[in-house]
Amino acid sequence: MDTYGLISLIPIIIVIVVAIWTKRAAEALFVGTLCAAIIFAVGESGFSASFLHPLAVSEAADGTLVTVGVWSIWFNTLVDTISGSAYYIVMFGMFGALIRMLDQSGAATGFSDLGAKVIKGKKSTFFFAFILGIIIFVDDYLNALGVGVATRKLSDAHKGSREMLAYVTNTTGAAVCILVPFSSWAVLYMSQIKETGMFESTGFSAYTHSIPFMLYSWIALAVTLVFIFAPKLLFGPMKKAEQRAETTGKSFPDWYYEDGALDEIKSDKTSGWWNFAVPMLILIISGLFCAGLGVEYDIVLWLIVSVVVEAIMLMAQRKLKLSGFCDSVVNGFKDMLYVTILVILAFALQAFNDNLGLTPFVIEQVQPLLSAAVFPPIVFAVVALLSFATGSFWGVAAIAFPMILPLAGAMDVNLFLAVGAVASATAFGSHVCFYSDAVTVTAAATGIKNVDYARTAIPLIAVPFVLSIIAFLIFGIIMA
Repeated sequence: MDTYGLISLIPIIIVIVVAIWTKRAAEALFVGTLCAAIIFAVGESGFSASFLHPLAVSEAADGTLVTVGVWSIWFNTLVDTISGSAYYIVMFGMFGALIRMLDQSGAATGFSDLGAKVIKGKKSTFFFAFILGIIIFVDDYLNALGVGVATRKLSDAHKGSREMLAYVTNTTGAAVCILVPFSSWAVLYMSQIKETGMFESTGFSAYTHSIPFMLYSWIALAVTLVFIFAPKLLFGPMKKAEQRAETTGKSFPDWYYEDGALDEIKSDKTSGWWNFAVPMLILIISGLFCAGLGVEYDIVLWLIVSVVVEAIMLMAQRKLKLSGFCDSVVNGFKDMLYVTILVILAFALQAFNDNLGLTPFVIEQVQPLLSAAVFPPIVFAVVALLSFATGSFWGVAAIAFPMILPLAGAMDVNLFLAVGAVASATAFGSHVCFYSDAVTVTAAATGIKNVDYARTAIPLIAVPFVLSIIAFLIFGIIMA
């Protein structure tokens, strides 16, 4: 693939700068995609064709029409992204529908009340969220949904900040998903590892042997526990958020109390904890069942099943009518509209990054710097930063595994350590990329904005990131 060199970094830099400046993720992604479209159009067609005729197309040698205008390139890429994102639109909508039903029926409140019988303080509340995040390991979206909705009332009651709850929730998302070989992440990575042909064993065996070397996930979970039980070690904006919640009782960021601009669903109803547990168990058990059979886990299918089962249960208890069920589905899609827009823009940016050759360019630049000893930390750092920049963790892994594993084999680097470095890096990306789908779902489930998460959580996430680089360097030296 031809790359645009250093120029391919410009859209990502613009996204980060605009997001920090405006404190809004969607606008930053919008500007980033426009910038990428301009760079690609000018690079392919020249300045004149791109701007003097922004809607222009030209005829190629084979008779096909090729888009050359800036506006046409941007618009067509966005349309293609939307048309290819129907799966995610339905997924987010069904997440919204399930959240609506759990909240409006009081099912989530009932589950929280069950936990409240043994939870007596803020530390135990966050630890409960941590343990629940480990239990719900099938998928990071499901993790964010289950943990966020089930624990936010408890967090508020014990004067915990929503920012800290979001940090704990998202930490146990991708980190746990890659450590458990029955998750959606693990199943995907196993297939990619097998396709490289670098292991004589099965993809499952190669992956499970690599789990001890997924150092970032282990360290991130450990650091989160430290912050939970030793809150005095918190620093930066997160420390201020926790002090705000503790001293004033304000669980939400200041903008909520100033603008009242929160769309979180509120309900005073309470129902049995089983109304929350059953749909969650359906999603978890179905994931284990699919993994056991070696078939792909379709979370949208099982989300629909969970929503239907939840509706039947609530109707049988006379807590929901058919009209209420339809309203929950429609309103659930409305609740997730911003989430959907954010993810579609992120996917569009990823498409432009692919066209600009961002990932191959970065990997090509670091290859000459590699040796057997420094291979693991450099691979971890580069893939981690790529995951953050693109917001496409599975996409980066799909590109990285075929390039990194053969290179590791040629340099006599332990292949399990190499797998651990790539998998760990994508988990970091899921934690730190504030405009990604994972953070967006977490923010929606905990009732804050993406920028609130970024401002408070990223400084804390930097701790396991730095420790992981050191750990990978140590393992690289020892195992070289």
